[in-house]
Parts: sequence; C-alpha cells; structure tokens
Amino acid sequence: LRACRGRPAAPQLLREELRNFSKIAPLITLAVLAAAGSPRAAEPAVETWLTDQAASILFRKQPDTPYGAPAAGAPSIVIDPAAKYQEIDGFGYTLTGGSAQLIQALPPARREALLKELFLSDGTNIGVSYLRVSIGASDLDDKAFSYDDMPPGKTDPDLANFDLGQHKAALVPVLKQIIALNPSIKILAVPWSAPAWMKAIPGTVGSSLKGANFGVYARYFVKYIQAMKAEGINIDAVAVQNEPLNPDNNPSMVMPPAKQKLFIRDHLGPAFAQAGLKTRIIIYDHNCDETAYPLSILSDPRAAAYIDGSAFHLYDGDISALTAVHDAYPAKNVYFTEQWVGAPGDMAGDFRWHVKEVVIGSVRNWSRTALEWNLAADPAYGPHTAGGCDACLGALTIGKEITRNPAYYIIAQASKFVRPGSVRLGSTLPEGLPNAAFLTPAGELVLIVLNDGEKPAAFGVEAAGRKFAASLNPGAAGTYVLRAPEARPAAI
Repeated sequence: LRACRGRPAAPQLLREELRNFSKIAPLITLAVLAAAGSPRAAEPAVETWLTDQAASILFRKQPDTPYGAPAAGAPSIVIDPAAKYQEIDGFGYTLTGGSAQLIQALPPARREALLKELFLSDGTNIGVSYLRVSIGASDLDDKAFSYDDMPPGKTDPDLANFDLGQHKAALVPVLKQIIALNPSIKILAVPWSAPAWMKAIPGTVGSSLKGANFGVYARYFVKYIQAMKAEGINIDAVAVQNEPLNPDNNPSMVMPPAKQKLFIRDHLGPAFAQAGLKTRIIIYDHNCDETAYPLSILSDPRAAAYIDGSAFHLYDGDISALTAVHDAYPAKNVYFTEQWVGAPGDMAGDFRWHVKEVVIGSVRNWSRTALEWNLAADPAYGPHTAGGCDACLGALTIGKEITRNPAYYIIAQASKFVRPGSVRLGSTLPEGLPNAAFLTPAGELVLIVLNDGEKPAAFGVEAAGRKFAASLNPGAAGTYVLRAPEARPAAI
C-alpha cells in the first residue's frame, strides 16, 4: 500500500503487490503456527527423593530440582552415559519362612496393602524386585527342617518323601501373592543344610554332605525347582550353600570349595542339564574375605561351565572383593545377597553404612543385586530356630502395628527407581560423596548419592550436558531421577 500511495497506476500496482503477497502468505502462516504450537523438547526438573534422619525425612519426595549451574567451586559428580557396566537384576530382601509366616497371618486386607506397598512398581510404592528364599528352613524359621526329613537312622535315597512341607502354609502362599503383583520378580533360593540323613554326621547343625549322597542331593535341588514350578513359582537361580564356611548356625552345613566344585561339576550341573532346567547356579554365598573360595571353583573349566556367578555377604572382608572376583572371571556375574541389621537398630548409623557399602558399594563392584536380611520379624526378633539369630531386625517389625526399620529405607532408596534391566553407568567420586548412576529401561538417568561426611555438602551433578545443584546433610542420601526431555507445545 505504501508503494502504491500517490502513484497514477495505483490500482494496477496494488493488484501486483497483493498477488506477490499471496505467494508467501502460506509460508508466513506455517511459521506463525510453528512458533505457537509445534512440539519442542521441554526439559523437566530433576525428581528428588530424600532420606535424612536428622531432619526426620524418611524416603520422601522433595520439591523438584531445576536444572542450572551449581555454585562455583562445588564438587561435581559427572555421569558418563557412554561408560556402561553391569545390568541390574534387582534390589530386595530375604523372604524367610518366619517373614512369610508373619505376613500370611495378617488380616487379608492389611496383608494385601502391605504387599502392594512393597512389591508394586507404580510410582507410589517401593517396587522391591528381587527375593532370596531358603530351600528348607533358614535360621529364621520357627524350627529347623528340610523337605525330606526322616526318622533317625532312616534314609530316602529315592526322595519318595520329598515335600515342600511347612513352607506350603506361608512361604508358598505369600510368594504366589507377590508374583500376582509383580510377575517379573526374580527369586534366588539357597539351602542352609541338606536333609540331616544326607550328612556325614546326621543333624541340622554343621557337618558336611556325604560323598555318597552327592547325586541324591543334586536330585533334591531338581525336585525343589520342579515343585515350586508346579506351584507357579519360578526359581531364577540357586546358590549351592548358604555360608558354606559357617558350621555354627541352625541349620548349617559345611561345604569346602573342593566339595562344592565336585558337587556342581559332576552332579548338580549335569542333573540340571538332564532335567532341562534353566535355573542359574551360583557359588559361595559367604563373606568377602575368602575370595579364594569362588576363584578356586571357577578355575575348573568343567565346573565353571555350569556356573553363572558368585554371591557375597559382608560380615567380614571388603566390598571390593566382588571386583577382584569379577576381574579374574569377567564372564561370570557377581551378586550381593545378604547383610543384616542388628537389633534394636540405629537408623542414622545403619542407613549410612548400608547405603554406602551394600547399595552403592556392591553395585560399584559389579553386583547385579543388593539384598538385605531379612524382610520381617516380630517385636521379639522372631521367629527363629533354637540357636538361630535372635537379634536380627527385619526391614519390617510386624506386631500389633507394622514398623518400617532401617533396611526398609535402605532398599527403597534404590528399588523404587533402579528397575530390573537398568545398567550401571560411570560416575566420578568426589570425596565424601559415594554414589552410583544408572540408565533405566525407560531411558531415565538415576543417581543415588550419600553424604558420608560430617558436614553438610553442596555439590553439582552433570550428565549429558545437563547440570543441577544439590545438597545433603551428613548421613543423608538422595535419589535423583533425570527424566528424558518430553515433547510439548511451547508458548507463543
């Protein structure tokens, strides 16, 4: 219009300018619409979950942490998404026979609510993803028994009397309820002892497996896995013997490494193969101070062919033992399967030590699992066998009320967001800030950080070009969830 104003041929010029404008108008329209409503990456804030005993915060969601540069000079945890380590199978507990007995005795509605809280992964509950159970009794059953007990002086080499027995009353029903809530949960099973009549000195405490019974004991494992399968319970893995160097528990059985190697190589492995079982075989399942035990078994190629990996506890030794075994045999997995909290418990001290050593320490040393002992006990720390642990504080105390104890929060700090199939990533270790980072199957980055110092700690986190600032009080732990950017319309 400005070009046409005051000129003799204004009408003709105006028509030409309008024709030119009509050619570019659709492009202008698309540009306006794109700016107003097209999808673009929106950077969500970091979801933060905190346990800070000093502030009376027990695994609670905090206000989201916005992205932004941390304060100058603050230590920084740098996550390297390109540095990928082991896959995670899960975080959880030993579901002892006593734990199951207490849970099964709850009124149905209360039991259902508790199991949902523990085992559902729906954004609300803690999503326990791995369980360890005993084959026969552990010391946290109300009495010692196997699945093929015989009168004194009698034997059953054909296993004609094999039966899940007492565990059909509580352990099996509770496992079925858990599987209904979480069908993908993995279960590791381990005996505290062979049936007494199979041992050199018959009895539930100590002694060792008679060589003549290696074959029948291998069939005992097969019958157990098949019996559980018939109940709808898949046993993902078995450990050959709980604490094979401990002769004092009730039940218990000594199994030196040479015997465990022969048992697996010549009997258990072939029996599983003949029965077509896919259940993995795990060795050792004892403390971190005796790495020679698993290493000596893995050094035998014929035995190692049947073995998935080695399991560890931390009542002695150093958690770095897992890396030593992994580095010697990197094709074999390592697992962390048991650590107790002693009664009456100390939330601040127990939480700090277990998050550092069990949750962060084990996975930074290649473990695919981190399991606490045990899921539940009553107010008197029972049930337990005569001579069994009388001071084991469960993750839950189940009495008139249900109390959540240190192990509940220790596992929740990881299990809720580090789902099975997550992969551990590389992350730097500033002094006093032990941490572990993961990439989840959903594409989220999860970082667990503990302040292991004695003063409040401010720090930064950097991952894939994103940065944020955080702080933790002494002994506090944070789980930080960095969600993938979402596509959403931008404002005009």
